[in-house]
Amino acid sequence: MAKRSGDAPTLAGVTLSHLDQPVFDDAGATKSDLVAYLDAVHERLLPQLRDRALSVVRARLGQPAFMQKNLPGYAPDWIRSTTVWAAASKREVRYPVCDDRRTLVWLANQRAVEYHPALHRVGSDRQTHLILDLDPPDHVDPAEGFRMAVAAALLVRQALADAGLSGGVKTSGAKGVHVFVPLTADADVPDVAAATRALAARAARLDPAVATTEFVREEREGKVFVDSTRAGGATVVAAYSPRARSGLPVSFPVTWSELEQVRPADFTIHTAVDRLRDDDSGAQAWTAAMASPQVLPADLVAEGHEIPIARVVAMHEGKRRKRAEQQGHQADAAGENASSPGGRAL
Repeated sequence: MAKRSGDAPTLAGVTLSHLDQPVFDDAGATKSDLVAYLDAVHERLLPQLRDRALSVVRARLGQPAFMQKNLPGYAPDWIRSTTVWAAASKREVRYPVCDDRRTLVWLANQRAVEYHPALHRVGSDRQTHLILDLDPPDHVDPAEGFRMAVAAALLVRQALADAGLSGGVKTSGAKGVHVFVPLTADADVPDVAAATRALAARAARLDPAVATTEFVREEREGKVFVDSTRAGGATVVAAYSPRARSGLPVSFPVTWSELEQVRPADFTIHTAVDRLRDDDSGAQAWTAAMASPQVLPADLVAEGHEIPIARVVAMHEGKRRKRAEQQGHQADAAGENASSPGGRAL
């Protein structure tokens, strides 16, 4: 895989280190495996990362994986970066931009396992894809949860078709499914977010026993959450990116026809390259789908603007419940005081 410069192996001009170590505890793979996989798929992965602010999930031995957005100060000066204002932390964040193989290999050598690109390109405020994330309930067996997510994804596909749209599908690499719809450059973020909400609502209405748009986990009643919040400053893991989970599964494109036959465990850094070599129909379908940007229907956008933002609704509901809980505690305390020996009955 790598050439040697003195005693250190190199790849794409990057000096590599600790290749024989596990990527993280229970990874089931070494750092060498991770670097080799990412290099093997770099021609497929890079088009999704190029010209976008990039967040990565890094792993270290003996520590939990963590999301890193800011490019470290020790990064080589040949890595491109872009600065984005973070409203939450009220500071500028200097993100890496992974435009080439050398940058990807350097990130892999830093134990960057997951790759989460921004939804818009550097210098643009236009979101390039509409994305729906199908998230199964937590309490079910993973295999059953994925089957449920697939059923919800098929509802999304029908909702898209009813709206005159189409999209590509991939496993999330975790327990769910992602549906991507490439967009023309004339859609602004509020309209994309609105259309996403409308599609999620339409999909859930097709089979309310399977899917829900309820943001609060406790209110989902064991259904698949059709997540419509992937808009604006959000990110979604890229196709072909590994995930920081045992066995290093991969978020992998599939065809709609094979979606019901696959399982997340079918795609790991150990198996994905061979699958691409033996049958790349999913990869071809994904590439074709992503190369066909579509215009958002006006009625879909208008419908979505009438639907409240799920996260905002959940926030207000949380505040309402907290107030009710506090009022209940105050009422209980008042009752205890009134019935105590020193208390006065009114």
